[in-house]
Amino acid sequence: MTRRPPRHTRVLSCALAAGTLWAGAACSDGGGEDGSRVPGVTASQVAGERRQTPSPAATLTESGARAALITEADIEDDWTQVKETEAQNWHDSLLIGRVDVSDFLTAKAQAADCQRLMDSLFDDDLLGRPSGVSALRGFTQGDSRLLYQVASYDRTDPQESLNWLASLPQECDQFTVTDGREQRTVQVVDTSPPAVGDAREGLRVTVRGPIGGTEATLTLDVAAVRVGNDAITVTAGGLDGDEQDSVEQAARLGTQRLEDVLAGRTPAASPD
Repeated sequence: MTRRPPRHTRVLSCALAAGTLWAGAACSDGGGEDGSRVPGVTASQVAGERRQTPSPAATLTESGARAALITEADIEDDWTQVKETEAQNWHDSLLIGRVDVSDFLTAKAQAADCQRLMDSLFDDDLLGRPSGVSALRGFTQGDSRLLYQVASYDRTDPQESLNWLASLPQECDQFTVTDGREQRTVQVVDTSPPAVGDAREGLRVTVRGPIGGTEATLTLDVAAVRVGNDAITVTAGGLDGDEQDSVEQAARLGTQRLEDVLAGRTPAASPD
């Protein structure tokens, strides 16, 4: 089971001092009735009306979580798989900062949600810390990176986190973060992940600001899919921008792999 060290134990300042986009190991010590999106209806409303009963009855094991991970062949373009230890240490320095409370009408609540978003993106735990087993795999393509995670939330409720994600485009549509020296502008919009799993949410987060004395724009596409009390999370992006197609394909094929594992089946071979 993959465990990440607590955020407060990492030395965050080195990423900013070096002016690097991705902080590495040196700076590191997370529709309708099927829960799909309907215009004007939030995930929390859908979940409140009909809480999905998990179809698979199996408990996700550590070996099962690893079997549910996608491969290079599952995603478009020229993604290259990296070592697990490298993927564990990916942290984007543009995400480091404190949210400017003055940007919000209901300052405390909204700012707290937006700060949680930035911290969760940095720590790669948008659905919270897994209460059960977890596994991850990372891929690179040019200046972009894709992180794919499978995890069990058998003692927590991943739907609550999905509901929170669904609220962010409204609560945190645009805000400012500062690292004490420089400011960055963050924009959050919703996206539409494939209609797979029991429920799903998608986001695009854009961060604009200086890095190493040069203005830069970081674009992150995110998809999270719940299958019973288990979930997959895909986060991809970088300075190259749009990775939505790869995220959608990873979410679609990854969900099928997880459902196969939970049903006691061997996941199908990855497409050529």
